[in-house]
Amino acid sequence: MLAASRAAGLRGIVVPAIAAAGWPRLRALCAAHADLHVAFGLHPVYVADHADADLRALEEELALGDAVAVGEIGLDYFVPDLDRDRQRALLDAQLAIAAAAQLPVLLHVRKAHDEMLAALRRTPVPGGIAHAFNGSLQQAGQYLDLGFRLGFGGMLTFERSRKLRTLARDLPDEAPVLETDAPDLAVASHRGERNSPAYLPEVLEALAEVRDCSPREVAEQTTRNARETLKLPG
Repeated sequence: MLAASRAAGLRGIVVPAIAAAGWPRLRALCAAHADLHVAFGLHPVYVADHADADLRALEEELALGDAVAVGEIGLDYFVPDLDRDRQRALLDAQLAIAAAAQLPVLLHVRKAHDEMLAALRRTPVPGGIAHAFNGSLQQAGQYLDLGFRLGFGGMLTFERSRKLRTLARDLPDEAPVLETDAPDLAVASHRGERNSPAYLPEVLEALAEVRDCSPREVAEQTTRNARETLKLPG
C-alpha cells in the first residue's frame, strides 16, 4: 500500500490514532518510514474503550515530541448509543492537552459542528483539520477563523455529493486539504472496497474539477495548507 501510494505521488501521510491500545504499533510504524507522520488521540466512536488513565498516557506520548497533531478527537452524534457526556468530557480534556502541548488537532465531527465550534472557542488550540468536513459554508468560515483547514476525501468524487462539491467550490484557497480516511470512505471508482491513500489523486482530480483549477495548482495549494497547519517539513 505504501509503495502504491508513493508511486501515485504522495510524499507524506498523517496516520492518526483511535485508541491508546494502538499507540505503540502506530509509533513504530511511523518511525520506520520517514514519510509517515503520527498523531495520537482518543476517537469519539470508541468512547466506551477510553479510560481516564488514557488522558495521562496521551500527555506522556506527546511529550516524546514525534506527534504532529492530537487526533482523531471529536464528537460523533450520528452513531447511536454513544455516550455524549463522555464524548464531551474527553474532547475538552484532549483540547486542553493539545493547547498545553501547542499541537494542532485532527477533528472527527458528525452532527455536532456547532457544539464543536463552541468547544474550540472555550479551549483555543493551534489550529488543525476538521476531517471529512460536511458542514455548511457558514460553519466552514467559523473553522477557518479559528485557524483550521477542512479535509476533503472520497465523498467528493461522487457526483451525487452536490452539497459537498458546491462547498468545496466556494471555499477560499487556504481552506482545503486532501485526505482519504483509509480504510473508510473509498473513492467512487472503488466504492465498497477498502480505501487506500493511493487513491488520493482521484480526490485531487475531483477537487480540481469543482474549483475549475488545474490538478497541479490544487496539489500545490492543499499540500501547502497541510504543511502549514501540521508544521510538516517542506
